[in-house]
Amino acid sequence: MAEPLPDYCSRAARALVLLHDEKMREFIEVWQRARAANVRLPTTPDAHYQSLEHLLWHVLNSSGLYMVRMCGHLKLPDPQPEPMPDIENVEAQAAAYLERLLAWWRVPLAGVTDADMEPETYTPGMRYWADAMLEHAVMHPLRHSFQLRELMTAQDRQNS
Repeated sequence: MAEPLPDYCSRAARALVLLHDEKMREFIEVWQRARAANVRLPTTPDAHYQSLEHLLWHVLNSSGLYMVRMCGHLKLPDPQPEPMPDIENVEAQAAAYLERLLAWWRVPLAGVTDADMEPETYTPGMRYWADAMLEHAVMHPLRHSFQLRELMTAQDRQNS
């Protein structure tokens, strides 16, 4: 897990940034186990599930997009994430890209207060938009880790 974030104004934002870090690292570990086990994703028309590489690209890319959207919603400067590796290179570059991504994630919300996270103008239907987006950023890699574990378990049962 990453080093603590002592200079955060919002303990809620700090906690969710740290949880995001933890769950992204966990996803990469689970993804690597799935790759080693030759897990095949179920057939689906969803482009993000064409292969394990597509799923890896999707989770890494989504993480950057979540922060960009949160910064836009909170009227913070665009944090401008570095470009994603091409799908052909995502596996080889995933570990290094993840380290840069998670270091980048630690900065934009440091000065955000709890009051900032609950702006006077709410997105219709989403009173706690920033909180919800941070929670989604934590749950996204967790959900895909769960899916990959389920596929590995099912594959193990078939091979027994």
